[in-house]
Amino acid sequence: QVQVVESGGGLVQTGGSLRLSCAASGSFLSINVMGWYRQDPGKQRELVASVTSGDSTTYADSVKGRFTISRDNAKNTVLLQMNSLKPEDTAVYYCAADVYMDQGRGKYQARYWGQGTQVTVSS
Repeated sequence: QVQVVESGGGLVQTGGSLRLSCAASGSFLSINVMGWYRQDPGKQRELVASVTSGDSTTYADSVKGRFTISRDNAKNTVLLQMNSLKPEDTAVYYCAADVYMDQGRGKYQARYWGQGTQVTVSS
């Protein structure tokens, strides 16, 4: 099985910073993409940032220049450094790991999610 665990959420004032951490562990061959998503109540979950095993990154337009995603392939961890936070960044943030697995039926990819961590930015 695969476990994805996030940490680092909290309450911060507008303009402040937070760093989210995520670690994936368990039985898998390797991790392809790791990413952060966020979701407000009543809204769809949206991609915030993602990074491939080759360190290629993708960011939502709303966070470009403010957030930085980084990854340690050896430790299967991903960080999201969030600076210049705004009230509209308030959401539950979820980590996702797209892992390669082989359980005797050939190699395949599966996505695993963390439990989510609350980020609240006060105005």
